[in-house]
Amino acid sequence: MSATPKAPAKAPAKASFRFPFWAQIIAGLVLGVLFGWIARSQDVSWLRTTLDQVGDIFVQLLKLAVAPLVFFAILVSITNLRKVNNAARLATQTLLWFMITSLIAVGIGIGIGLLTNPGAGTGLTPQDGKLPKRTGSWLDFLTGIVPKDVITPFTELNVLQIVFLAAVAGIAALQLGSKAQPVLNVAESILELLQKALWWVIRLAPIGTIGLIGTAIATYGWDLIGKYATFTADVYIGCAIVMFGVYPLLLATVAKVSPLQFFKGAWPAIQLAFVSRSSVGTMPVTQKVTERLGVPKEYTSFAVPFGATTKMDGCAAIYPALAAIFIAQIFDVQLTITDYLLIAFVSVVGSAATAGLTGATVMLTLTLSTLGLPLEGVGLLMAIDPIVDMMRTATNVAGQAVVPVIVAAREGILDKVAYASASGALDEDRAPAPAPIPAPKVPVSA
Repeated sequence: MSATPKAPAKAPAKASFRFPFWAQIIAGLVLGVLFGWIARSQDVSWLRTTLDQVGDIFVQLLKLAVAPLVFFAILVSITNLRKVNNAARLATQTLLWFMITSLIAVGIGIGIGLLTNPGAGTGLTPQDGKLPKRTGSWLDFLTGIVPKDVITPFTELNVLQIVFLAAVAGIAALQLGSKAQPVLNVAESILELLQKALWWVIRLAPIGTIGLIGTAIATYGWDLIGKYATFTADVYIGCAIVMFGVYPLLLATVAKVSPLQFFKGAWPAIQLAFVSRSSVGTMPVTQKVTERLGVPKEYTSFAVPFGATTKMDGCAAIYPALAAIFIAQIFDVQLTITDYLLIAFVSVVGSAATAGLTGATVMLTLTLSTLGLPLEGVGLLMAIDPIVDMMRTATNVAGQAVVPVIVAAREGILDKVAYASASGALDEDRAPAPAPIPAPKVPVSA
């Protein structure tokens, strides 16, 4: 009687060392500061040029995908709502929490500005200011939503108009129903292709970090920060209060989940936003980490693209509030309670003007024009903008992930097991396929 031969035992797989993405970014930050300091202190022109080119190439690669990514992400996200139970309710809750957190953020910005007087003692005068290249007013904002043609928004990278075109196409596809399915299949395939290509760019973020941070240090050094020390500190402190104070409080009390676990899962998106200064460029990572935190994919695919173009607690709430107070003090203009209420109104309603790109000039000019402050004041802040923009964008992206978690938890569709096991590894192939959205067990009042 012959025994069946046993298969040879497999040798245990060797553990491969993986250098975590967050550590790669930290290494890039350290090297960027070091190379930037060397380029500035030793006047090494070739190193300064190299850092500038490396940073520019990384940003250009991110921007290359912005226009088609926004269009197809918004289009697909709107049509995906048809797969979601209580889609209208989820969309309303998302918008409501966007507004609530924006109000809290702008209130913190105003409060810090009133306590610290960031424009006092800087030595800056109105003559130091200059008109920005891009300005914004309510008329420009309203009339600029509708494009004159379908080509210009993509060639000029007008994200707000691209969002409008995508929203119209998405709503039309919903109305057509099954007739639009072939087009939607193509749109979903193109979106996946764009996200795959953007992942390759995201993998270059540590190298891009060296160029971007190195250029900032080589160009501005530490001397510039002296004049803007209070304003810079205010922006960072205000964003830190929102990111590490307000958001954890809402997660713990409203969503009833662990704030530490949220940051563990969302950290790759937050740190990439800090480096890239682009909410839209970070969007694929934001969507990935939000799914890993247990938010259903069908809802995430709507909430994150929507947030990446409209949810700007850093750029559209904290920053314009502090900047308005700073500029008013430089130009010796007394702001009233009505002005502060207008700042809050602009922050909540006009945040789409920032449109997820680097910088917040349009949003700031919109705020200044509403308050009647000189637009030349924008020129006072342009030099310091790259430094404060990093923290602003990180706060934006953190908020874009927090709100879907809060809404999903309130509606009973958050996967608590997935949330508890979410990791900070940045690997596009590791995330398990999320389960379909169940109907909420218990209705929750708005």
